[in-house]
Amino acid sequence: MNARKLVEPTIELEESYHCFYNEWKDSGEPMIPWVIEKDPTDFQAMVQELHNDAKGIDLPEGFVPGSTYWLVDGKNNVLGAVNIRHSLTEPLRNAGGHIGYGIRPSERRKGYATELLRLSLLKSKELGITNALVVCDESNTGSMKTILNNGGREDEDFVEEDGNVVKRYWIEL
Repeated sequence: MNARKLVEPTIELEESYHCFYNEWKDSGEPMIPWVIEKDPTDFQAMVQELHNDAKGIDLPEGFVPGSTYWLVDGKNNVLGAVNIRHSLTEPLRNAGGHIGYGIRPSERRKGYATELLRLSLLKSKELGITNALVVCDESNTGSMKTILNNGGREDEDFVEEDGNVVKRYWIEL
């Protein structure tokens, strides 16, 4: 059985999450979404912090509540992660969006990102988001395809101070 689903972070997935985290760290690639950069050494504390983030507890200045989910397969292997921001600040409206997601390097090009975003949009709707902003760098053609495959409608690009072009897409829920 290889059914994939989104699950809330849980200490029961510690071993699987460490494997996911270490693979990404070892790849040297940027860790996306940003929440997977959190140090999992004290795993229970990290999981609690993720649950607190979803409830808006002890958020850093300028942060909004965000729910994190892990994409797991039928054997509870962590394949990817998503962070869904409940609202947008001006910086998030420009270049962050509601949904940040990523698939571990060894599991890419298998359709998991499209599935992860599809499932994330269902969770976003449950959170009361009716029109989700999803963004990616212009150089990330795989993510652009994923967003378009999930109904993304292109909006005006945002150019960051360093010249990086952020593609912005809205998905009506």
